[in-house]
Amino acid sequence: MQGLIRETIRVSYARAYPPRALAFFQDFHTEDKIAERSRTGSVLVVEEKGELVTTGSLGDGQIFAVFVHPGRQRAGLGKALMTALEDRARGSGLRESLLSVSLPAKRFYEDLGYEIVETCSKDLGDGQRLDFWKARKRLDPL
Repeated sequence: MQGLIRETIRVSYARAYPPRALAFFQDFHTEDKIAERSRTGSVLVVEEKGELVTTGSLGDGQIFAVFVHPGRQRAGLGKALMTALEDRARGSGLRESLLSVSLPAKRFYEDLGYEIVETCSKDLGDGQRLDFWKARKRLDPL
């Protein structure tokens, strides 16, 4: 799973973020942190022909760590994964989905009905920063 995440960050995020932000994302998705998500929440994965192509997590009332292999983006996998994560959130009693939105994923989440509720920026030093948004979506019962 870490390989998929690292590759997606390397390819899809490099056009939008400076080097320190890329390092921040990589550090946020270490093997230990991925394992912790598996223990404390739900981690969904999709494989095709033995290759991991997408993953996403649900925990602490939030969806996070949603990644689609760069070569498989815009093929509906991310949307299908988000539907499954939102269904799982509903099933656990959540009435809204919260998530952080990266620069490359903003349009994707807006197209899924997420509303941007906060603009955020993290100073990473040396004139570099990580810009992102907080978003939410109401989850109607199934």
